Amino acid sequence: MASHTVPHFHNSAGVETIEVGVREFQCVGAKPPFDHPHVFLDMGDDNEIVCPYCSTRYRFVDKLGAEETVPAGCVLEDAA
Repeated sequence: MASHTVPHFHNSAGVETIEVGVREFQCVGAKPPFDHPHVFLDMGDDNEIVCPYCSTRYRFVDKLGAEETVPAGCVLEDAA
């Protein structure tokens, strides 16, 4: 389970779109050490947003929980 207050998502698989269950989160690109600057993204009332660093499209799906993604496994876990 991730321990970040704000969910952090990665796109190490290089997929075009990641579905998430929150509208505010951080994108880190790929997993460290190949990450980009961790950027806070806020969809506001929109259902999609594109990361300005890695061009990953994030799509809000209200049926997903805060730490669920499609494809699965895109939540950045703490290394602890």
